[in-house]
Amino acid sequence: MLCSSFNISRLAIPAVCVLISFLAYTSLYFFKYFEPAPLREQEVWRINALALCIWVCYYRSCTVDPGRTPRHWRPLDSKQSEADRASGRQRWCRRCEAFKPPRAHHCKTCQRCIPKMDHHCPWTSNCVSHFTFPHFVRFLFWAVVGMCYLETLLFERASIVWASRNLPSYLGPSVVQLAHLFVLCVVNSLTVFMLLILLARTLYSLGVNTTTIESWEIERHATLLRRARHYGGYLEGPGGVRVRIRKQEFPYDIGIWSNIREGMGGSANVLSWFWPFARTPDRSTGLEYEVNGFEDANVSWPPPDPDRIPLPPKDFRDSIALAGAETSGYDVQAFNDRKAQDLRRQRAGVEIERRKRFHKRLQEDLEEDEPQQSDSDHEKESNYGEEGWRNSEGERLRDFGVDEDIEFYDEEDIPLGVLIQRRAQAALKELK
Repeated sequence: MLCSSFNISRLAIPAVCVLISFLAYTSLYFFKYFEPAPLREQEVWRINALALCIWVCYYRSCTVDPGRTPRHWRPLDSKQSEADRASGRQRWCRRCEAFKPPRAHHCKTCQRCIPKMDHHCPWTSNCVSHFTFPHFVRFLFWAVVGMCYLETLLFERASIVWASRNLPSYLGPSVVQLAHLFVLCVVNSLTVFMLLILLARTLYSLGVNTTTIESWEIERHATLLRRARHYGGYLEGPGGVRVRIRKQEFPYDIGIWSNIREGMGGSANVLSWFWPFARTPDRSTGLEYEVNGFEDANVSWPPPDPDRIPLPPKDFRDSIALAGAETSGYDVQAFNDRKAQDLRRQRAGVEIERRKRFHKRLQEDLEEDEPQQSDSDHEKESNYGEEGWRNSEGERLRDFGVDEDIEFYDEEDIPLGVLIQRRAQAALKELK
């Protein structure tokens, strides 16, 4: 199954190239020999110029390196790093064995942490990231513009054929030409419709400075807020930790103009946003991002999520200082009882889940108390708020190319040697 999906992904780029060639060049051949409306000179260079823009942008979307986290990179704010560790946020990637910058995610296809990862695009076989996003936007823009122009030319020829439908067949185009025109109209219309929707969504994300993954996280956060209202603002995490969930503003929306400028490589030159040969963003960028300041400086994104908090260590105290959240009511006895129960199950040969899904924990708690919800309510509750949570479009993080084992199930802490090294560096800075 994995082998077949891999082979299909290898055919994506050739399929896109065939589609571009078919629409751009066979349409020129059709227009040239279509007698009722022969090909005009301005149509020739316009189609070829638009096709060239599409080819250049698509080539750069496929071949430009999406970037990686430098091995020597360290968070500038040590307090923020400690707050991230306390809240269970995965700022250390055990696959890359390096710190993970803000907005970065580990791509399961590229096998590395990608700066400002939007998603792994199967049609370019490349990650849409801080460095490739401008090229991806230009590709969508020129593809839509080129296909919309081609649509007007095809509609003009199709209207001529329709107007002469009552004439004898020998006075009109041949059957082959009619079939060619029909296929061109159908393929171009469907393609431009899908790309227009994708371009609109991409431009919206550009305007509000959110990636596809961050849109998923924003919706997840809204779901947790709705659920937490029914439990006094708290949700239960692993080991009996009750995590306070409160509304947190998305920090990277810094205004429409600034959002677009940052997303298009940091350039304020509007013409360069559309220029297919525009430079790739500087490789020294993509590790730190400007924030809007709506939240406290110690609050980081994504917001606290009970399913992202690792199991508490043995020396876990009665409370933890969570960045952007609070915990209370940590029941040490309950945690020890669960460990003993897991040990008995392990001795009995029963497989233990590393972490129970939220809806299972909720259902068990409701069964212990007298449940006041109907079966339909339980079914509705179990559709969200778990490790396998899906957004309104039925998408999980893995659908965007993210390695979920790192995002949700990586319970390893920052290595002790790295922490000792960082503390030594901090001590040297204080002495200086």
